[in-house]
Amino acid sequence: MPIPGDPGKVPLPAEDATLELVAETLEGLESSARAQFLQRFFKAITHLELTEPASLDFWERILTRWHQLTETLGRRASLKLAIVDVFMNSQSLRMPILIEYEELKRLEINAVTDPLTGLYNRRLFEEYFDKELNRSLRYDHRLALILLDLHRFKAVNDRFGHPEGDRLLQAAANALRNSLRVSDYAFRIGGDEFALLLPQTDTEQAAALARRLRAAYGDTISLKHLSVGLGMDYGVAVYPDDGDQREFLMRVADDRLYKWKGPTRPLEESAATSEEKKAKPPAEALEAPAIPPGAPEAAERSESERRKWERISLTGTRAYAQLQESSEKTARVLDLGYGGVALEVPRTEELGTIFYAVLHVPILPPVRVSLRCVYVSHVEGSNSRIGCAFVA
Repeated sequence: MPIPGDPGKVPLPAEDATLELVAETLEGLESSARAQFLQRFFKAITHLELTEPASLDFWERILTRWHQLTETLGRRASLKLAIVDVFMNSQSLRMPILIEYEELKRLEINAVTDPLTGLYNRRLFEEYFDKELNRSLRYDHRLALILLDLHRFKAVNDRFGHPEGDRLLQAAANALRNSLRVSDYAFRIGGDEFALLLPQTDTEQAAALARRLRAAYGDTISLKHLSVGLGMDYGVAVYPDDGDQREFLMRVADDRLYKWKGPTRPLEESAATSEEKKAKPPAEALEAPAIPPGAPEAAERSESERRKWERISLTGTRAYAQLQESSEKTARVLDLGYGGVALEVPRTEELGTIFYAVLHVPILPPVRVSLRCVYVSHVEGSNSRIGCAFVA
């Protein structure tokens, strides 16, 4: 029974090549001869005393599993992995002696990761999604799902070839890895399709991360000077706001992804679209100070002015700033703007005109910044709101 796919593309390790040669040879043998060989073969590698009919049955299950693994992984799977999988799941093999432990672990990792990007694959995505959804239900936590794909990726493959497309997929995977917390998960679930699972994350936080990812990826591919307007599109769904079932949350995120794409994007564009320019992420937004009192109303501002004063509210989150590099002094982060941050501190706190702080904001890694106080206003109680600009 030949394995699907082109066996000549990737050289096989010697052991795998030998096993595949055995499989091809067995195809040409009569049933009785095949049964006798398999009985001796399985005894040699597993120390199990199997009957000839049982040996034939195991072999058919191994071949079926081999094809299933190949289809799931999207590449030719190892016949050795299929053998171990069938015997382990049959509970016949208590201690696998077919391969060493380190080799078994490597095969297990290969079975759940995408070989091109190193991210988890779709099989593990569905498993983890169900697990995290059950955990969120049990502990009454939010769970955010972000679906992403690469805009006009097919045009890149058609014009520049699949090797260039592979490099762009790897760049996208690196952008995901570099932006996530330890508790978050990133997956490649299709050709140019990716998914993120973000425990304890609400819609605003997930959208902020998605915008930041898109901007980071845009910066990476801009260096390649492609004539195709490649970018990253996304859709967000959050439990329990948008549903409590995996299938429904997937559908909501997918619908929002395609609404985001829109029907009118130009076919050829060398820069970000107008929609992308409007939605720059907080990490990029470091060009103007936090909004001071008396800033112009939104209706009176131009588009550039609106972006200049736009900010992300972090009220209700656990965002905080560690002040003066001391773990004992902290301030609540109220919002994050394109050029600065607003903090809430006791009125008695003396910070100076320019001071250092370490920002701890959901989704973002901790970052050390230099801040310049722009304005101070009193809030309820004994605290003050301090608007600070980032100092280069």
